[in-house]
Amino acid sequence: MMGRVLSLLARFARAARREEGTATVEFVVIFPLFIAIMLQAFEVGWISIRQTMLERALDITVRELRLGHLTNPTNDSLRNEICSLTAGVIHNCSQNMLVELTPIDTSSWSLPSPRATCINRDAKIQPVTKVQAGKGDQLMIIRACAIINLMFPLVGVGPHLTVDSSGGTSIVASSAFVNEPG
Repeated sequence: MMGRVLSLLARFARAARREEGTATVEFVVIFPLFIAIMLQAFEVGWISIRQTMLERALDITVRELRLGHLTNPTNDSLRNEICSLTAGVIHNCSQNMLVELTPIDTSSWSLPSPRATCINRDAKIQPVTKVQAGKGDQLMIIRACAIINLMFPLVGVGPHLTVDSSGGTSIVASSAFVNEPG
């Protein structure tokens, strides 16, 4: 029995000294890590592009609002304006976005909820957001919340993001401006 154990140990020691297959072991250990890092970088870059385009579209829309080029804004008109400026990087933008436009009372500084209202793609009835044009010289806050799908939801940043029941995560852009005197 002892001879058999020693024989097995000797065979194991000889096998451990051989260098055949070491590159394969390194590849099997390193390759999945390398791919996960690459997928995460791609996902973060794509989320950043969509966030940047949403913020740019909102800024251009705010400029149009502030200058009075968008008269009598509605939720639909603001959403369509923002979506037309996102260059198509937000899939089904008009179905996946809500816009809020709220005047701020500067005597009480009563601000809206810090959490933007977003679409719930699984619900038949969507939340209602207020779009109030405000008066001249009035401080306004506008927020746009879009739901986007992740490309790799199980890799990298995907598991760390808040995801709704339909598998989407929200990106929010907000801005404040003062209406031109009217």
